[in-house]
Amino acid sequence: MKLVVAADHGGLEFKNAIKQHLQSLGHEVVDVGTYTKESCHYPTVAIEAGEKVASGEAQYGFIVCTTAEGIMIAANKVRGVRAAIGYSDNVSMKSRSHNNANMLAFGQGEMQLVDVLRRVDLFLATPFEGGRHAERVKLITDYEDKK
Repeated sequence: MKLVVAADHGGLEFKNAIKQHLQSLGHEVVDVGTYTKESCHYPTVAIEAGEKVASGEAQYGFIVCTTAEGIMIAANKVRGVRAAIGYSDNVSMKSRSHNNANMLAFGQGEMQLVDVLRRVDLFLATPFEGGRHAERVKLITDYEDKK
């Protein structure tokens, strides 16, 4: 599977760990930055990662900042992106099964790496249920198409 990872300076360590974890599982990983601890702007990397997911270049994306909030908000500005915050195992799975999320955000300052890596695996292993959830996701995509 081809996946994308991104982080600002506040999420660099977790992004690198997620990338290494995904590669160890045999996934192809596109890393759009950042690559140093030098201060940078999370919207830049979030939008670049989101565009790769929305275009189909990557199937899913994993994004990290200090809290997960800012980077998730920025990614969700890309048409076709449904980014969620993986703040629990259950939410990480339901974001896929109910919301057909295609990106998952993490907060390096708010989460433990062991939990983040487990949630990455849970997210990737969880299929979208469709059914009534598909109707709800369609309401979102229909609204996006009106813009």
